[in-house]
Amino acid sequence: MSGQIRLLLSDVDGTLINPDKELTAASIRAVHELRDAGITFAITSARPPRGLIRFVEPLALTTPLGAFNGGAIVNGDLTVIEERSIDEEIVGDVIDVLQAHAMSIWVFRSDEWFVLDEDGPHVDQEARILEGGPTVVTSFEGIARGVNKIVGVSDDADASAAAWSATNERFTSRVSATRSQTYYLDVTNPDANKGSVVEYLAKRYDIAPQAIATIGDMHNDVAMFEVSGFSVAMGNADPDVQRAAHVVTATNAEEGFARAVADFILS
Repeated sequence: MSGQIRLLLSDVDGTLINPDKELTAASIRAVHELRDAGITFAITSARPPRGLIRFVEPLALTTPLGAFNGGAIVNGDLTVIEERSIDEEIVGDVIDVLQAHAMSIWVFRSDEWFVLDEDGPHVDQEARILEGGPTVVTSFEGIARGVNKIVGVSDDADASAAAWSATNERFTSRVSATRSQTYYLDVTNPDANKGSVVEYLAKRYDIAPQAIATIGDMHNDVAMFEVSGFSVAMGNADPDVQRAAHVVTATNAEEGFARAVADFILS
């Protein structure tokens, strides 16, 4: 595969890192082996930019980072290359729909993170990832301009699925609504998706999309599967995500990323 693939774009959570959110030695070694083979490596994630900076040094990344599912493309020093925000006229309406499904709401604007409840579900986990907590507000009023991502958070899988359907039905082409984890519903600008990250990198490095491989585990990764030449789903991915990919590797608890590089990209 290395004779055809010139760039590998990887998701982070559930893919590049293990269930403990750790970057393993095998994953680091695999990225360096890609580089030795002349294959460029890049990452994209639903995370905000500051949630990706920790990967730059161990992976020796020189490529832009695709944050917010493509809502922000930044350099390794977090300087912004381009951003896409949600239409400020519908930010309040999106929040209303998510709240109607009993979801806790997070709002991201560049590197700002706003919540109503600092003790809400998964806030502590996100704070550890971002190495800093949110700004607690009593209302999201006045925070509509420049919003990169709205997240609905719920451990009720049925409520999350219902909110996903309702958001897509209500706003159709005005937003992109995808699930980056079973408990996260990410709402971004309609052009902010991981497929747009593939397209950006293809143009930036003058590489045909057919020469780009992608690897991921969640529904928000399907958009990049659809526009890349070769796609790999993780063994921990939902069955419908696996069906959307060309091949399936092991889980992220079984070094699935490193095995995919060895088995499918460098083999």
